[in-house]
Amino acid sequence: MGRRQIVLVLVWVMGICASTLLCATATVEYDHRALLIDGKRRVLISGSIHYPRSTPEMWPDLIQKSKDGGLDVIETYVFWNQHEPVRGQYNFEGKNDLVGFIKAVAAAGLYAHLRIGPYACAEWNYGGFPLWLHFLPGIKFRTDNEPFKAEMKRFTAKIVDMMKQEKLYASQGGPIILSQIENEYGNIDPPYGAAGKSYIKWAASMATSLDTGVPWVMCQQADAPDPIINTCNGFYCDQFTPNSNKKPKMWTENWTGWFLSFGGATPHRPVEDIAFAVARFFQRGGTFQNYYMYHGGTNFDRTSGGPFIATSYDYDAPIDEYGIIRQPKWGHLRDLHKAIKLCEEALIATDPAISSPGFKLEVAVYKTGDKCAAFLANDNDKSDATIKFNGNSYQVPAWSVSILPDCKNVVLNTAKINSASMISSFKTESSIADTSLEASTSGWSWISEPVGISKADSFNKIGLVEQINTTADRSDYLWYSLSVDLQDDGGSQAVLHVESLGHALHAFINGKLAGSSHALNSNKRSINVDIPITLVAGKNTIDLLSLTVGLQNYGSFFDIWGAGITGPVILKGLKNGNTVDLSSQKWTYQVGLKGEDLGLSSGSNGVWNSQSNLPKNQPFIWYKTNFAAPAGSNPVAIDFTGMGKGEAWVNGQSIGRFWPTNAAPNGVCSDSCDYRGPYTSNKCQTNCGNPSQTLYHVPRSWLKPDGNILVLFEESGGDPTKISFGTKQVASLCAHISDSHLPPVELWNSDTESGKKAGPVLSLECPHQNQVISSIKFASYGTPLGTCGDYYHGRCSSNKAMSIVQKACIGSRSCSVGVSTDTFGDPCEGVPKSLAVEATCT
Repeated sequence: MGRRQIVLVLVWVMGICASTLLCATATVEYDHRALLIDGKRRVLISGSIHYPRSTPEMWPDLIQKSKDGGLDVIETYVFWNQHEPVRGQYNFEGKNDLVGFIKAVAAAGLYAHLRIGPYACAEWNYGGFPLWLHFLPGIKFRTDNEPFKAEMKRFTAKIVDMMKQEKLYASQGGPIILSQIENEYGNIDPPYGAAGKSYIKWAASMATSLDTGVPWVMCQQADAPDPIINTCNGFYCDQFTPNSNKKPKMWTENWTGWFLSFGGATPHRPVEDIAFAVARFFQRGGTFQNYYMYHGGTNFDRTSGGPFIATSYDYDAPIDEYGIIRQPKWGHLRDLHKAIKLCEEALIATDPAISSPGFKLEVAVYKTGDKCAAFLANDNDKSDATIKFNGNSYQVPAWSVSILPDCKNVVLNTAKINSASMISSFKTESSIADTSLEASTSGWSWISEPVGISKADSFNKIGLVEQINTTADRSDYLWYSLSVDLQDDGGSQAVLHVESLGHALHAFINGKLAGSSHALNSNKRSINVDIPITLVAGKNTIDLLSLTVGLQNYGSFFDIWGAGITGPVILKGLKNGNTVDLSSQKWTYQVGLKGEDLGLSSGSNGVWNSQSNLPKNQPFIWYKTNFAAPAGSNPVAIDFTGMGKGEAWVNGQSIGRFWPTNAAPNGVCSDSCDYRGPYTSNKCQTNCGNPSQTLYHVPRSWLKPDGNILVLFEESGGDPTKISFGTKQVASLCAHISDSHLPPVELWNSDTESGKKAGPVLSLECPHQNQVISSIKFASYGTPLGTCGDYYHGRCSSNKAMSIVQKACIGSRSCSVGVSTDTFGDPCEGVPKSLAVEATCT
């Protein structure tokens, strides 16, 4: 190691020690109230960020934004199939650099929760298990099975040993304060019977024997053996109780939204509901809460599971897929975290005293010595309420919680948002062809993928094979090929009947695409299709291409659910009325595509054609072009509108599967979203009738200024000249604060005797450090109406509003304006008033 490298390492280590004191070893224990770090109970706010769903270059910014949002802990799964794609061959490089990610968490001064599993679920391919595991003799997953237990222990021990070698456990001075073994097994364990019960006991014993010096947890495992802490996952966990009065109440997954599926609408979860759920959890004795996800990221390569999980794993999280904070979700939760931390001394000191002053009303009080904190909850989903507490009356909106850090003054109500909101959009920079360097007119070159059997490693087998057992997931694709001689039945129309476990299917007759089909979703995975075909007299070739779109990741025995053409495969309606069952004939099989074996995805291999007309809207074409990166530093995506289905690579790195032709159904979305009432994944959906995903993230760190190579494999037919670049930009920054809003949390002070109590404040802040507020598009104090991007004046409006806001904000990155008649005068006496502002940052 050179002298400069040594200095950099020392600076990095000193930075961690100075900011976090993590270089000092810490004991991590627990009692019935909380985790104890060095003997002190802690209230901890956590958020999930999965390292392979972003890039190492993104990690520091994501983690810092998490810290700025009030997090104490970063939680991540460990993805076995990423790290051990071949048994005994490991990959911890690039976005798989688990140690680097944990060190980045430490460098920011945060703790880490390492969910080793090693089963992850996570909408990740095969639940995180490597496919080679499936082929070990005698193995049965996630049960009392010796081959499985041996492999699970070996990998878990390897991860623990790696963390120990880098001194990353808190007991060694590192950031890791928790580890998890197994994952949501209690949701699906009944079919495993007694073997499942003994497996959980073994898993607990195995994990604790690894001597990490920090507690282990099992989520959704009511029978988790001591000393394992059982924890809750869900949209609401306030009613959860651990299985021992010696264990703290912990929430490992608070779902901030839901995952996107190809063919599904876009899910959203209102921040008022998330804040309500979090406040209720701490109100009823919780002390550790984790957001799943805080940053969802992207399913690069073929990592998405499901099946049919989209490439985007945005999850409607506080930090979006591209690393931009989502307002007002991020800001409102940040304010909530500040409010909860104001109550921390009382929370950790005692258990809550809970009472009910009325129907669906609840008061929880934490009081010890001179410390007192209270939570006032209104669980009604329609009616606001007045709660009388300690001689005072408090107005509590429906489906909300008011937090009183001193049992007297409200610092925050979960339904009242002080945070600004943002409108972000993708600005089309150029078509790919506009920036290409290729010599051809269109800027594209191409190679046709052969239909049917084209590789030397094809094989014959009587009957129809199961796909996953055949491909071992080396490719999404498996060819089923058969030659049929029809002397008497040729030259006629017929019907090809195919039944399959999916996930998608293309049928070719004599080299021409005859029809395609795909399963509707992960719950309806089967395909049962009749394809009209034309046969010729004599020899006919039937080529069926079966596709997987991410392997199953959840459910009892999910590892053996299977995929591919199960049959029967039948020719119906032949000329003489015959029906021929082809299922048990000798088929020829080919795993994957010839272009995959040739390495066409790199763009540097193969004989690419650019001298004749570009084939468009044809199946089975590989496309390639060169392009310059969009200018600036804003996040980049490719808009695949015009393409059908396939996979894309930038400079040899897969940005994932694209499928812009798969649209969300109509009828499951609504024009409005009421945060009040229990949330489900089907509530508050948008984008019905439109493609589930058209934009696909390209990390900036994967791009060079010029000379980038884009390769596409289009399997169903598309026009690559229609795709374009987009860069994500914040179009508007908005806030709408009423004179009945609470003051900002940071201004809260329980001592009101020393001066006038603070009032509500409208605050704006540009999302990037190098930006300033350049214009005020709208400002109205009085009775403004509408929403961000569509505000308009109400019946009364102060004529001073625009000039006052412009003076306070233009030219600054952030600004604050008091919302009161003292600032703007009173344009309509006796009427409740508010201030609405829309600004632009440049």
